[in-house]
Amino acid sequence: MLQPGLNVLDVGCGTGSITAGIARAVGPAGQVIGIDRDESLLDIARNEHATISNLRFQAGDATCLPHRGQFDIVTSARCLQWIAQPERAVASMTQAAKPGGLLVILDYNHAGSEWQPEPPPEFKQFYSALLAWREANGWDNDMGDHLPEIFQRLGLVEIETHVQDETTERGDPDFAERTGIWSEVIESLSKQLIEAGYSTQSQLEKARECYQRWAEIELMHQTLALRAVTGKVP
Repeated sequence: MLQPGLNVLDVGCGTGSITAGIARAVGPAGQVIGIDRDESLLDIARNEHATISNLRFQAGDATCLPHRGQFDIVTSARCLQWIAQPERAVASMTQAAKPGGLLVILDYNHAGSEWQPEPPPEFKQFYSALLAWREANGWDNDMGDHLPEIFQRLGLVEIETHVQDETTERGDPDFAERTGIWSEVIESLSKQLIEAGYSTQSQLEKARECYQRWAEIELMHQTLALRAVTGKVP
């Protein structure tokens, strides 16, 4: 979809690695803006990609973007899963696009994650606690599957869904890195899950220990369900 000369808005750009690739693809005749609400991530983005002349970064909230009818493509990757009002964000993104412009949104279906063989009970308990904690915060655990109906309600047309699952098999060069992410998630979210009453310190420590041992020896296949949904602004 990216062509030289297009104007693109990347919502929830984080450190800008995807945004920088977009800017290179549209070339100097195009313009790209990355928006995020985390100033610390934006500082990294500005420092790492300062040499790309057609790229700039702004602080902003996905649910109330200031832009109107400005962009050929408005995109967001793995962002709406953290927003309690995703439809409001998609509406704001729609307003930022030109008539005839495209929305391209990629997001997870966390409830559709799969591991083969079955993970140990301690990890399954953690994952259930994670989904329950997310739901209590108003975050959609099946965001990817719900995007098409949001697009329809907002009047977008030519809506398409593309399966973009992140899969990895034992033997893949990055297998350990991609499956090891769950040990990091357990560690990084321990405080929130404990304070919210969804788990205990001992349960999380056991989940991490069992998962690491199982992933090193038994885990053969992991699938994280992702959907890319596109729609055109009338």
